[in-house]
Amino acid sequence: MVSSNSLHTTTIFFLLMNLLLASFSTCSSATDTTATASTTTGAANRHRFSKIYAFGDSYTDTGNTHSTTGPYSYGYVSRPPYGTTYFHRSTNRYSDGRLVVDFLATALSLPFLPPYLDRSSSDLSHGVNFAVAGSTAIEHEFFARNNITMDITPQSLMTQFMWFKKYLERKGCRGNGSPRCRAEMANALFWVGEIGANDYAYSFTSSLSPNLIRELAVKNVINFLQALLENGAKHIVVQGLPLTGCLPLAMVLAPADDRDDIGCTASVNNQSYTHNLLLQNKLQDLRRRYPDAIISYADYFSAHHAVMKSPSTHGFIEPFKACCGTGGGPFNFDLFATCGSPNVSKACSNPTKFVNWDGVHLTEAMYKVVSDMFFHRGYCRPSFDILLSNKSH
Repeated sequence: MVSSNSLHTTTIFFLLMNLLLASFSTCSSATDTTATASTTTGAANRHRFSKIYAFGDSYTDTGNTHSTTGPYSYGYVSRPPYGTTYFHRSTNRYSDGRLVVDFLATALSLPFLPPYLDRSSSDLSHGVNFAVAGSTAIEHEFFARNNITMDITPQSLMTQFMWFKKYLERKGCRGNGSPRCRAEMANALFWVGEIGANDYAYSFTSSLSPNLIRELAVKNVINFLQALLENGAKHIVVQGLPLTGCLPLAMVLAPADDRDDIGCTASVNNQSYTHNLLLQNKLQDLRRRYPDAIISYADYFSAHHAVMKSPSTHGFIEPFKACCGTGGGPFNFDLFATCGSPNVSKACSNPTKFVNWDGVHLTEAMYKVVSDMFFHRGYCRPSFDILLSNKSH
C-alpha cells in the first residue's frame, strides 16, 4: 500500500510542476533584443564569446511560449504584471524581468538572446535561445508509449537540438568539419538551463518509478551534451535543478511535517538533490571523454539554498511569499488566482525584496543574485573565470 506521505508528495510534485510548465506555442514578437553592457565585467569579457546558444525550460525561455496555450492557472505570461520590472511589458518570460540567461548576455557584452520561434528576429548573429517552457529531458514519445496522456509539451531537449541543427544549416553549416562550422561552435558559449523537473511531474501519476525517470532524464541530458560536443562545442555550462520545494505552491500543498533545514518541502527538494548528484557524476565521465572541452556545472541547488538559508544577507525580506499572487498568509498564493489573471493584475510594490515571483518562478532580483553566484562566487565548477580564461587563450 502507498503511504499517505508518498501520495501527498506525489500530489505536490504533480501540481507544482504541471503548473510551472507552459505548453508549446508560436512566440510573440514582444522580445527585447538589446541589453545594456555591464560596466564592471563588460570590458574585460568583451569579444571572448561572440554568441550564446541557450537551451532549457521556463527558467531559461525568453519567449518561445506565451499565454495563448499556457498552462492552467499560469496562462497569463503575456499579460502584465509579467515583465514590468525591467522591460515594462511582457516579453513572455516567466518573471517580472530578466532571467539568468539575460544576465549572462549582459556579462558578456552581448544582446539578449532572441527566441528561436520568433521569426521576426532578424539579427541572430549573437546567438539564439532554444529553451521552451515545459520541455522535458526525455523524448515526448516515451510518455506517449506509457499512456501518460495529460497535456504534455511535445518539445524535449533533443527537439531543441534539432532546431539548433536546422539553424546551423540555414547559416550554411552542414558538417562539423568545415571551417565555418568550427568557427561557429568554437566562438560560442552553450548554456544549458535547468531541465528534468518536468519529466518527474509528468510521471508521478503513472506507474513509472522516479528512479527510472531520473536515470532516463540524466541519460538524455548527457546524450544531448555529447551531441553538442561531437558537433564541435568547446565551452558548455550545465545548470542543475533548483530548490523546487521552496516554491510557494509546494509549500502550500506540503504537510506541516514535510520540512527540511531551511523550512522548505523536504520531499520535493530531495528529488532535485538526487537528480543533481547523478548529473554531476555523469558530467565527470563526459569531461574525461572530451578533455579539450570545458564543461562547467552551475550549482543552482546550492546557490538557491544559500539564499533561502540567509535571505537577508542577499537583500531579501520575503523568502516564501509570492510577489505576484493573492491569498494572503505566509505564501500569498492561491491556485485559482495566479499572477496576471483577472484577479491579480498587480504585483507587490517592491519585487527586489522577494525571492518568488508568481508562486512557481523567481523574481528578477533572485535571478540576478543567482547569476552573480554563478559568475563570481564559485557556484560554477569549473569556475566561470576558468571558462572565460580558456576561451581567451
